[in-house]
Amino acid sequence: MKLLRDTRLIFAHEIRLMRHYPGVLLFSLAQPLAYLFFFAPFLKVALAADGVTSYAAAYRLYIPGLFVGMGLFGGLASGYGLLHALRAGIIDRCRVTPVNRAALLIGRGLIHVAMILMQASVITLAALPFGLTVRVFGLIFSYCLLATMVLFSATISYDVALLLRNEQSLGTVIGTVAQPVSLLAGVLIPLTLAPLWIRDIAVGNPFAWAANGMRALFAGKLGSHVVWESAVIMAVLTVAVVALSTRLVDREA
Repeated sequence: MKLLRDTRLIFAHEIRLMRHYPGVLLFSLAQPLAYLFFFAPFLKVALAADGVTSYAAAYRLYIPGLFVGMGLFGGLASGYGLLHALRAGIIDRCRVTPVNRAALLIGRGLIHVAMILMQASVITLAALPFGLTVRVFGLIFSYCLLATMVLFSATISYDVALLLRNEQSLGTVIGTVAQPVSLLAGVLIPLTLAPLWIRDIAVGNPFAWAANGMRALFAGKLGSHVVWESAVIMAVLTVAVVALSTRLVDREA
């Protein structure tokens, strides 16, 4: 109960801070919407050999991958906020209080979860006029999977930020790791079109499992084994990374 209470307090504090910068959410929508409007239409022709014969099918295939990319890059960028909080002394002031160490990180991570879920909702609504169809339960479950994904990548970013303590080094690590991880997740083009050796490597990429699971949800296959496998993988990894981050915070204290 203390973990939940402290997480709510940290999250509420981050929400109050975010209200001072309402334009951040609008600017963060620019890139996903650009990919939605200018890249997805190419897929109808590019993936015709894979059975994509309509714009509705193209968007149903592409938007889950776009969500995975948002969860990956949006979560990894959260480390910059932690570095700012460390330099401002905010984290140090919180650590001398009885606040739960895990809540200190989860509460901060949830603000990124909330922002990306809002972006995902806007993108879903924007894609409906283009023919996107998705079942309500599949969409809700995909949002839950996306939330777990964001918290997972955000916590990894916190770990890297705590270890490096430098924005430039953090940016180098994110730029070096995020791009190949997103490509091996099939964010832009499904991995079914990739060579066998790439698919073999992608088996070890949790974001590839998440992309496959989310595409199955958008296809209406709620009971597919890949959906539950991706959910379990992301949940277990998120718990493990949060536990590691908590130990790092305790060590810093």
